[in-house]
This record gives sequence, structure tokens and C-alpha cells, in this order.
Amino acid sequence: MRRTPGRVVAAVAVGCVLLMLLHGLVPNGAGHPGSLLRTFLPWTGLSVPVLLAAALVLRSRLAVAAALLPAVAWGCLFAGTLADKRGGGGELTVVSHNVDENNPDPARTARALAASGADVLALQELSAASAGVYERELAARYPYRSVHLGVGLWSRYPLDGVETVPIMPWTRAVRAAVDTPRGPVAVYAVHLASVRVTADAGFATGRRDDSARKLGEALRAEPLPRVLVVGDFNGTAEDPALRPATSGLRSAQRESGAGFGFTWPAAFPMVRIDQVLLKGMAPVSAWTLPATGSDHLPVAASVRL
Repeated sequence: MRRTPGRVVAAVAVGCVLLMLLHGLVPNGAGHPGSLLRTFLPWTGLSVPVLLAAALVLRSRLAVAAALLPAVAWGCLFAGTLADKRGGGGELTVVSHNVDENNPDPARTARALAASGADVLALQELSAASAGVYERELAARYPYRSVHLGVGLWSRYPLDGVETVPIMPWTRAVRAAVDTPRGPVAVYAVHLASVRVTADAGFATGRRDDSARKLGEALRAEPLPRVLVVGDFNGTAEDPALRPATSGLRSAQRESGAGFGFTWPAAFPMVRIDQVLLKGMAPVSAWTLPATGSDHLPVAASVRL
């Protein structure tokens, strides 16, 4: 049977639908295509206007009808994400931010974060030059802190049981019990290893996945029932390769945010790789903050203890 252009468009549309609905079956073999697809899955919706445009140019009713199928599939996946689920009544607010070691004005970034009203701040990519700047600028509002080269925690409430979490050979995670008026909350500030996209290895996530496994081991040993895990995960909360760290945790953005909450790159956010995850508490609101001079947007969440 001769393959007409309209049928080709329809076949591509069906392929897009299958890719959307069966994304969880894409394996994480060579090149980690499963992680790559999951990271950019919301953007598969761009296939809809492209397919519709092709169908209209071809004047094919079959192609037009088929092009609407990816729109339905995308809506099934993400309609709930687009809803505004933000509420009020939170008892603890946390802000996490990869401040970018090349940030040209860390003092301005620190003041913007302090003005957010957060009870707890978790910062990543603290450099030798900038760590002291953040300590100085945040000292007035946050009397308790645990600052390391790489990551740091600042809090309005006392910090107990502070320790680094060995997810990499150098410090990329720190844990502390925040002594809130409603009892302690274990807070983990983390920065998982970076990923690389190369011609030979594809979506190279080995180091990141290894750091996620080590973080997961620490979380499984956590004695406190209320846990916040915040930071730069270099991956989405739904990435199957990160399940050793994210299993058993809830995404504040997914449950109490509005939209996708993309965080990177700050100039034109396309993915959400900065997370606020939790258990033992109820998220009531989640949002992103304005750009600060970093290549990431800050993320915030308010929770009920």
C-alpha cells in the first residue's frame, strides 16, 4: 500500500502518543535514554503544534485527527500539574538554591534569599570566595548555620546532629535536625553529581546515580520521622535512576505547586532539577523565586508539620 504524507504524519502522531504514555518502559541502558526522556517529557507536547501544522499544510483529515491524539495524551499526563494547588497555613518554609559558584554578586543573592522569609535556607555551589559572603549577609536573620565548601544550611531554629553525608569524595550533602517549635525535622541539603551529554556516552549519569544511591542509604538510616531533602538533584524527581534517593519521598511541587516549576537554566527554564522532597509532613505550597544571578532559580516550599 502506498504510504501517503498524511498517513506518515498520522504514524508519527501515534508514535508520539506511545512515547508519552509508555515512557516508563524506555530502558536506561547505553546513553540512559530513559532518564533523558523523563527529564524533558513535558516538552513532548511541542509535537502537537508541529504535527497539526504539517496536517493542515497537507490538508489531510486523517493527519489532523491523529495530531490531536498527542494533545490528549499530554493532557492526561500533565493536566493535574498545570493546576494551581498552592494553599496556606504552612508552619515551616524552606528555600533551596544552587547559587552558582560563578555568581557575579553573591551578596545581592544572599539578600534576596533572606528577604524570601524562609525559616531554613539550603544553598549549593558555595565557593571558597563566596561562602564567607553568604555567612556575613545571612547572619542577622539566620543565627544557626552549618556551612561547608559546596553546601550549607542556615536556619532560624537551632541545628542539632549536624553531619556531612558522604555521597561524593568531597562535601556535596549535609544533614541537620532543625529544632522547630513543633519538634525536630531532619533536613538534608544536597547537590548530586553533575550529568554530561556527550557524543560517545550519550546522557552520562553514572556519577550522579552513584551519589543518589549513597544519599538513599543515608535516608534509609534516618531516625527522625519528618524529613526534608532539598537541593540540586541534576535530574527530575521522576527520573527512574534517582529512585534510590527519591523512593518514599513526596514532591512538594507536584503536590502543592502551580505548573512545572522549571528551574534551569534561569534565563529560560526548561527542566526542574532543583527539588524539595519530604516525608512525614504535608506540603501546602511550593513555588520558584525570581532569578538571582545564578544559572538556577531558587525553589521554595511551605509545609505543615
